[in-house]
Amino acid sequence: MKKTAALLAILAVCSAPVLAQNGGFVGPNATGATTTQAQAKGGFNGPSAGVSTVEKAKTMNDDSWVTLRGHIEQRTGNDDYLFRDATGTISVDIDDKRWNGLTITPKDTVELQGEIDKDHNSIELDVKTITKVN
Repeated sequence: MKKTAALLAILAVCSAPVLAQNGGFVGPNATGATTTQAQAKGGFNGPSAGVSTVEKAKTMNDDSWVTLRGHIEQRTGNDDYLFRDATGTISVDIDDKRWNGLTITPKDTVELQGEIDKDHNSIELDVKTITKVN
């Protein structure tokens, strides 16, 4: 019995930071948002392949890795958004866990990194990281 209680306590403590992440997109029709500090995560810190454009991303092969810089204009579905740069627009899929506490508005410039997802009739960016650019 004590082992079960201890295990449940450990699970509760470990899962609390994951459940506490807030943030996301705040469009012109939003009713309010809470800004929270993003949690630090590890990973590679070094040169990348560089920023691409929406126009070029649309010509890339399925599962190609791409970095785009521009603005998220609006929410079009549950995890779906419309992203724009100087060359055009593309649909992007941003899971809730990818926001990492960031609150983004259409006026904010963001950098999205992810994989191109091509289906028969659509092209979408499956976002893996999102960064607010100053």
